[in-house]
Amino acid sequence: MTFLDLAKKRCSIRAYQPEPVERESIDAIVEAARVAPTAANRQPVRIVQVSSEEGLAKLGRAANLHGAPLAFVVCADRERTWKRPIDGMRTVDIDASILTDHMMLAATDLGLGSVWICHFDPAVVRAEFDLPESLVPVNILAVGHAACEPKSPDRHAVERIPASELVTTA
Repeated sequence: MTFLDLAKKRCSIRAYQPEPVERESIDAIVEAARVAPTAANRQPVRIVQVSSEEGLAKLGRAANLHGAPLAFVVCADRERTWKRPIDGMRTVDIDASILTDHMMLAATDLGLGSVWICHFDPAVVRAEFDLPESLVPVNILAVGHAACEPKSPDRHAVERIPASELVTTA
């Protein structure tokens, strides 16, 4: 499968089978995050892997996990971020997004479903998992075996704007 095939195959899954994700698959997803690029190689992202019944219940108080048996809370480490010298922009949210995208595509490559969740209460996540002040939850990636039919990879022809609208040539 080419990278473009993989990118087109990926879709948000919002229904999961209850069976746990295999250890080898979890390790592969984490490895995809580990090798993801970050600004100035600062690696300012930390991940809370949640798969226990207790942990999923805690996380479920902050977000709808759609029944996923595995979730990754992707956190920005504000103390490790690179700042653009010109305007002081912190790149940590971008870095966290790159890691999450790598994890999401790795899950797809392994035949797993996932959904990127930004609609959650970060204060609840912080409290439930006793996160230090320097770590800010950016997103949650829910992962598992899909309990629904994935969308067609061909959907992008009608669901996405054409390249001519996406790109401006200068």
